[in-house]
Amino acid sequence: MEYPDKYHLSQDQNRRLTRSNFDLLVHTTARFEGINTTLPQTRTIMEGLGVNGVSIDDMNTIVQLKRGWDYITKEDQPLSLQIQKNINAIVAKYDALIPGALRTGQGGVDIGAADDYIPPMISEVTEQGFLATMMASQRSTTEKAMRIMYHDMRSQIFWDGNKRSATLSANKVMIDGGAGLINVPLPKWGEWNELISAYYQSGDVGDLLAWTYANAIQGVSL
Repeated sequence: MEYPDKYHLSQDQNRRLTRSNFDLLVHTTARFEGINTTLPQTRTIMEGLGVNGVSIDDMNTIVQLKRGWDYITKEDQPLSLQIQKNINAIVAKYDALIPGALRTGQGGVDIGAADDYIPPMISEVTEQGFLATMMASQRSTTEKAMRIMYHDMRSQIFWDGNKRSATLSANKVMIDGGAGLINVPLPKWGEWNELISAYYQSGDVGDLLAWTYANAIQGVSL
């Protein structure tokens, strides 16, 4: 199945679209860490204020996500493994064993099944090669971004913050190519979680790509 770009913006237009939706994007991405703040609470925390009932750890995660989204709208170079490391260093600053470093030990993912998913060990050479091949391919910007995102999530390339880092890396590709944004709407997270759990177990990304393309590609038509 082919996934042509749904939106055709300039890089600058896509950057402005992203910045105008920072609060929603941070609010959604924070759910990867089980943070259940309301949108107004998320916005207040992003403005540097505290919110009663929200832990310091959760507030730090939200602030770092804002900084991560800000970083990908300002970085002029195309996505590279180093930029992915930079993203992880920002968003996983307070979580990861070594923020911004590729995982060198064994990891695991709780997917709610009888056995957790155990990702393979990470090779920097392999990850460099995967990213270079994907970025040089003839696939659409949207398909490149989706495939990079789900590869990084399943491979667990960092010590922590993999879903956050993968989402921002994919959106860096989307922004640079003017293809809109990838953002799974919160009401659809139940469906998405089922699909990504199945993908972790099988390694077959087809259904997940099709679902994401139908439900999670956002933008504006000019």
